[in-house]
Amino acid sequence: MLELTEPTEWNWIPSKLNVADDATKWQRLPDLSPTSRWFRGPEYLWDQRVEWPVTTLNHGHTVEEIRPNVLYHVEERALFRWEKFSQWKRLLRQVAFVKRFPANVRRKKAKQNIVTGVLTQKELKEAEIFILKLVQNAVFAPEIESLHKPNKVPWKKALPKSSPLYRLSPFISEDGILRMKGRIDACEFVDERTKHPVLLPKRHPVTDLIIAEIHQRYCHINHQTVLSQIQRRFYVPQLRSAYNRVRAGCQYCKNRLAKPFTPEMSALPSTRLKAFCRPFSYIGIDYFGPMYVVVGRRTEKRWVLITCLTVRAIHLEIAYSLTTDSCILAIRNFIARRGTPLEIVSDRGTNFVGASRELKQELEKLNQEKLMEYFVTSDTKWTFNPPASPHFGGAWERLVQSVKKTLKHLQISRTPTDELLRNMMAEIELIVNSRPLTELPLDDEMSCPLTPNHFLLGSSDGSKPPIAFDDKYYALKHTWKMSQIYANRFWKRWIAEYLATLTRRTKWFQPVKPIAEGDIVIVVDETLPRNCWPKGRVVNAIRSKDGQVRRAQVQTANGILERPAVKLAVLDLSATVSTSDP
Repeated sequence: MLELTEPTEWNWIPSKLNVADDATKWQRLPDLSPTSRWFRGPEYLWDQRVEWPVTTLNHGHTVEEIRPNVLYHVEERALFRWEKFSQWKRLLRQVAFVKRFPANVRRKKAKQNIVTGVLTQKELKEAEIFILKLVQNAVFAPEIESLHKPNKVPWKKALPKSSPLYRLSPFISEDGILRMKGRIDACEFVDERTKHPVLLPKRHPVTDLIIAEIHQRYCHINHQTVLSQIQRRFYVPQLRSAYNRVRAGCQYCKNRLAKPFTPEMSALPSTRLKAFCRPFSYIGIDYFGPMYVVVGRRTEKRWVLITCLTVRAIHLEIAYSLTTDSCILAIRNFIARRGTPLEIVSDRGTNFVGASRELKQELEKLNQEKLMEYFVTSDTKWTFNPPASPHFGGAWERLVQSVKKTLKHLQISRTPTDELLRNMMAEIELIVNSRPLTELPLDDEMSCPLTPNHFLLGSSDGSKPPIAFDDKYYALKHTWKMSQIYANRFWKRWIAEYLATLTRRTKWFQPVKPIAEGDIVIVVDETLPRNCWPKGRVVNAIRSKDGQVRRAQVQTANGILERPAVKLAVLDLSATVSTSDP
C-alpha cells in the first residue's frame, strides 16, 4: 500500500464510527441486519464530502510500522548445467564464448574494438579458472567461507576436523582457486600447478569430463600415465576409483572390450536321446579335408563325409569333389549301406572347423535347396544349424577330431592312392567305433565297456564265436529272438551307463541376460580384424524352450544375418560421459 498509494489519499475515521470494530471488538452482539452499518458503512459516507470529519494528520515517516526484517524468496539456478556437456573442450569453449559476450558489450560501450574469431589462450585460461571456481563454490562452500575469514590464531587451522579437506591443508591461491598446500615447494623441476594442485570433488560432472579428456588424449590406454597426468594438476580423492568409473562409462572402451555372453548350455536335442531305434536313424553330416591322392601322374583332392548319430558311431564316406552332385552321391552311398535316416542335421556351409579356406569357399556353392529337394521326404527330415555356430554340431565335430588324430598316428604317405585312402577310412572307422562309451564295469571284470560297434556288429571289434550251421526252423527262430535280446541288452546298458554321463554340463553353467530385439550388437568374425567386425541391430531373437536366446537375426549394412548368441556382443549404449573422438 505504501508503494501504490499516497498519504494524501487516506482519510481518518473515529473509532466509534469504524465499522471494522464490530467484528473485532465485541461489547454486545453486533447488529447484522440488512439496514445496519455493517452493510451500509458509516453514516457520513452517505452525506456530502464536505461534511465528512476532518482531522489534520502528520504525514511523516514512522518507524513503528516498518519491520526491520524483510521476507523474500530466492531461487538459485546454476549458471551452467554440467551434465549436458559430453566433452571438456566443448564446455571450456562455451564458457569462454559466454564470458566474451559481456566483455564485448563493455568494449562496445567504451567505443573499443570488440574481440571476434578464434578463442585465445588467455580466454580459455580464464574460462578454465571460472569453471573451477564455480565447481568449488558449489561443493566446498563452507570450507571456502572459513578460509576467507580472518584467522586470529595463526597456529590454529581455519577448517574444522569434520571437513573432508582438513588433512589436505587447503588454501586459496591468488587466482581465487582452492588448492592443496604441498610439500615440494623447494623442487625447481616442476611448476606451481604440480606443487599446489587444484582440489576437485570425486563425483562431479566436471571432474568426470577432465578425467575423460585426458583418458581420450592417451588413446584410451596407458592408464597409469593418465593417472600421473591428472595428479600433476588436480587432486581428486580416490582418483583410481574415479578413473575406473569414468573408464567403465567410456563408450569407445565399452565397444572395444565388448564380448559375447554365452548362454547356459542347452539340453540335448531329442535326436541324441533316441533309444531302441536302428543305428544311423539320426545322423549329422560334416566335411573335413582336403586329402591329396595320386591318380596316375597327377594329384587330386578328396574330402571325407563323416556322419554320427545317437550311439556315437561314425561312417566315413569319400567325396570326390565339393559339388552338390558329389555330395548327393556320397549320401546315397551311405544310405545304400546304412539305411534311410529319419533326420539329417548339418551346417549351412560357412562353419567347417579345421577346414581350409578353399573348403569354406567351395561349400558355400553347395545348392542346399537341391539337397533338401532330393532327400527330404515324408520319412526323412533335414535340419540346418545356424551359420557360424560349430558348437551346435559339437557331437560330430568331436568325432572329426578323433578321426584326424587316428589318421595322424597311422603315418601314411603324404599322397596315397584312392585304394589306400579307402582302406584307411575303413580302418579308422573300425578303430573309432571300437572306442568305449562307458567306463569299465567294476562289478564284473570280464564284461567289456559299451562301444558303438556293439550296436553295429554285436561286439566291440565285430568278432563272433564260430557256431555250427543249423537251417532248421526252430533254430532260426531261436537265433532271431536271441539277436533281439542282445540288442535290447545293449540299449539297456546304453540307458543305464552311457545316458547318465550326458547329464552334467561341462561348461556354460549359468543363464545370462537374453539378447532382445532392438539391441545393437557386434557380429564376431574370426576371419576379420576386430575393427572390421560388422555392427547391426537385432530384429528377431529366437528363444529356446528354456527362455534363453541362443541365436538371433541381425540387420546389418549388408543384409540380415543369422548368428548364434556366442558370436553376438551386445553394446552397452547407456547414457554416460562420451569420450569418443570428435
